Amino acid sequence: MRVHYPRTAHLPWSPGATYDDVRVGDLRGLIGHEVVVTEKLDGENTTLYRDGLHARSLDSAHHPSRTMVKALQAAIGSQIPKGRRVCGENMYARHSIVYDDLKAYFYGFSVWDGPRCLDWDSTVRFLHGIGIPTPPVLWRGVFDEKAIRALHFNIRRQEGYVVRTVAGFDRDEFAARVAKWVRPHHVQTSEHWMHVATRRNETGPERSFWAVRSGANLDAFTLLLALGIDTEIPDEPGQVDELDTVVGETLARLDTAHRFGDVRLIAALAAVLHREERGYVATRLAGSPLGVPLARRVADLVGLHRSLHAPFPDEQRRSGLARMSLAADLGALHALAEAALAVACPENEGVDVSAAREQIQWSALHAEDAGLLRPEPWRPLRDGLRTALAELPCPAADRCWARARDAWAEGRLTSVEEAIAATWQYRKGEYPQLIQLVGPSGSGKSQFAARRAAPGVVTISMDDLRAERGSRADQRSNPEVLTAALDRLKAGLRGADAGTEILWDATGLNRSQRNLVLRAARAADASVTQAVFLVDEHELHARNAARPNPVPEQVLASQLHRYQPPYPGEADRIWYLGPDGTIADVDGELYQDVD
Repeated sequence: MRVHYPRTAHLPWSPGATYDDVRVGDLRGLIGHEVVVTEKLDGENTTLYRDGLHARSLDSAHHPSRTMVKALQAAIGSQIPKGRRVCGENMYARHSIVYDDLKAYFYGFSVWDGPRCLDWDSTVRFLHGIGIPTPPVLWRGVFDEKAIRALHFNIRRQEGYVVRTVAGFDRDEFAARVAKWVRPHHVQTSEHWMHVATRRNETGPERSFWAVRSGANLDAFTLLLALGIDTEIPDEPGQVDELDTVVGETLARLDTAHRFGDVRLIAALAAVLHREERGYVATRLAGSPLGVPLARRVADLVGLHRSLHAPFPDEQRRSGLARMSLAADLGALHALAEAALAVACPENEGVDVSAAREQIQWSALHAEDAGLLRPEPWRPLRDGLRTALAELPCPAADRCWARARDAWAEGRLTSVEEAIAATWQYRKGEYPQLIQLVGPSGSGKSQFAARRAAPGVVTISMDDLRAERGSRADQRSNPEVLTAALDRLKAGLRGADAGTEILWDATGLNRSQRNLVLRAARAADASVTQAVFLVDEHELHARNAARPNPVPEQVLASQLHRYQPPYPGEADRIWYLGPDGTIADVDGELYQDVD
C-alpha cells in the first residue's frame, strides 16, 4: 500500500509561508514535549518501500534525477520490513539551493510503521543501520520557542528547519507534532527544476562512506582517498589488487548476511588497512573525516582479526568471543579473518591457511551457537539494566554495567534479573575512582589532567616524579620512577574516601604497562576509567618539537611503535579523546547512546 507523505504546516513565525500554505493553529502538540530541530533540505520529498518508491505524487513519472534514488532502493529495499516506509529528500537535482558537500543523494527524516511514525532515536538507528544519513540536528530539548527562534544559519545555503517531537506519533497527530520554518522567498528560480536540464548537487568526502554503508562496493584507493590517506597506498599494482581482493571478499561475506550501515563500512576500511598496526590505524584515522568513534572500531577490528587464525582452548572460546563482541561485530570479524587469508602476501607467509580457516569456521560455529553473531549481542542486557538502574548516578551505573558485562562474557549470568542481583554492592558508589591516562608523550594527557584538577583530586604523574629527580625528559630512571609512582598509587587508594578521584598520568602504551596500575586498582576495589588519547604521529612530532622539554625523537618514535590502545572491557569505562583533547567517544557508559 502506497501512502502520501502528510503536508507539513508552517510555524507561526515562518516567513516563507505563502497564501496557500498551512500554518500551525497552536503549538500545544509541541509545548512540554522533547523535540528535535533538523535542517530542512531543499530536495524532492520521496518515500521508499521494500518493493518500490514514489515522490510526493503516488504515480511519479520517470525523471533523470530519480535514477540515483531508484538504485538506492534496489540496494536496501530488502532491509525495509513489509509495512514500513522510509520518507526523506532526494537531493540529486539542484532546486533553489546549491549543495556542494552532501553526504549522500538521499537523506531520511522519518520512518513509518503502518500509520505510526517511529520516535526520532529509533528513526536514526534504523536509517543509519541501512546506510541512509539523516539531516543535521540543529537543536534538541524540551520545546523552547525562544531558543528555537534564536537559531542562526545561512539562509543563502539553508532552506529552513523542521521541528518534530522526539517521541513517535500516529498519522492523525502529524499536524500537531511536526512543523517547519522556511526562509523568506524560498523559491528563487524562474522555472521549475523538473522542466529544465537536471543540474546535479555535489557531494563531499563522506559520500564514499555512506555509499559503502548502503551496499556499494568501492576499491581500496577510493576508500583511502575518502579517508585522506591515499598517499599511503602501496605503489606495486599487485599489492593494490591484493587489498581490493580482501575488501571484496570481506564485503561479499557481509552481503550474504545482509549487513549494512556502520558494520559494513568498518569492515571495508579494516580490510583496506588490515596489514597495519592497530595503534597506527586508531591514531591515523582519529583525525580523518571518519572521526574518533569509527576510527577506534576500525582499529579494533584490524587488531582482533588475526586472533581467529590461531588455536584457542574450546572451553574458553565462548568467553573470548563474548569479550571480542564488546569491541567488534563478530560477523565482520570472521568475514575479515577469512578474507585476509585469500591472498598470498608477506603477512601470510608461513601460515597454514587450511588450519587457520578451520579455526575461523570452528569459532564461527561457537559464536553462532552462543548467539554472538547477531548485532550487539549484549544490548538486551545493557538496555534492561539501563531501565532497572535509571535512578542511579552515572559513575555507579557504569560500575554496575562493567561488572555485569564481565559476568556475561564469562557466562556467569544471562538475564537482566541476574545482573541486577549481581551488582547491588556497587550501587552506592562507595569506592575510589581511578582515571588512567593512556597515550604517547605529547598527546595531551597532562593538559587533560590539569583541566580535571580540583580540591580532593589526587594526580600521580610520572613526568612530575622525573622532575623531582632532576629532569622531566630523563627516561633513564623509569623503573625507579614507576616503582615510586605505584607506591603512591597504592597508598592513595588505601587512604581514599568513597568517590575520591585519582589521576594516573603516564603513557600506559601497552596492556602489560596498564595492568600494573589495574592490579592496584582492583585490589582496592576502585572503579577504573581509561582516558585514551588518539593523535597521529605527524601531529605528535610537531607538538614535541614545540615543547619546553621535548622527548628525544627516538624515544617518541619507539612509543608510537609500541602503542596499543586498550580494547573495550579492559577497564570499567574508556574515554576516547581525539586530537583536540576532548572526549569524542565512550565505551562502558550505561546511559550513553551507542547507536
